[in-house]
Amino acid sequence: MEYLERRRALVDERLEEVVEGVEPERLASEVRHTALSGGKRVRPTVTVLVCEAVGGEPTDATGFGVGIELVHNASLVVDDIIDQSAVRRGVGSAWSTFGYGPAIIDSDAQLGEAFALFSADPRAMQAVTEAMIELGEGEATELVARPRTEGEYMELARRKTGALFRAAAELGAIAADADAVTVEAVGEYAERVGIAFQIRDDVLDATADAEELGKPTGQDDEMERPSLLQVTDLTPEEANERAHSHSEAALDALSRVEIGDEQAYEYLHDLAEFVVIRER
Repeated sequence: MEYLERRRALVDERLEEVVEGVEPERLASEVRHTALSGGKRVRPTVTVLVCEAVGGEPTDATGFGVGIELVHNASLVVDDIIDQSAVRRGVGSAWSTFGYGPAIIDSDAQLGEAFALFSADPRAMQAVTEAMIELGEGEATELVARPRTEGEYMELARRKTGALFRAAAELGAIAADADAVTVEAVGEYAERVGIAFQIRDDVLDATADAEELGKPTGQDDEMERPSLLQVTDLTPEEANERAHSHSEAALDALSRVEIGDEQAYEYLHDLAEFVVIRER
């Protein structure tokens, strides 16, 4: 785990630098509350590991990794407003701590800082822009055109979660100056991981203990928010089987990548297996 911790530390150090540069101080304090309050850092870790796996250096991808984490955090701030969730990562959510207006500005500030990090590379800008379009369409679908079938749900999961995972991986390959075929392969890998992650999230929302999870549970039913368990008649065990199928598809896509660093590749392999058994 020391290997992963070193890479997370690179991301955290750069993230802290970015946050400390936010002005005015009041806004920096609000961004600090949401951006530095914890989190698994899965997406930026994927960015760094993909970069290494295809032949780059960890530091090549750190900025892009921080950028994708900021985009993710910004989306969570909005999610919590929509869901009226008072807790995020074991602390008060942005809106419940600072109010609605400051929370929205917090989200905007994080997006601005993120795109400043992507702006030097047109391919990076394109990857993230496409992901944000998908994310926005997914969020809108969740609110106004709820899925009624398993297929519609999977499309929602691809847009709402898979797209940002795809961008995280593509950014890592772009940072390593990989070719388009490699960028596409790692993108498919990560999109599948993201869908598996979302399905597992649905299962945990229905079955986990809120204190252990670090956020309220039962939100999907309470908010009438579409989850795989709500849309279908699947049991949690059957939903987990669906997650496993996406994990296997992710590993198939990863197998098509020409390996530059074996250890980073193995961690990506392990991630695809871990997301379907995680407990938080």
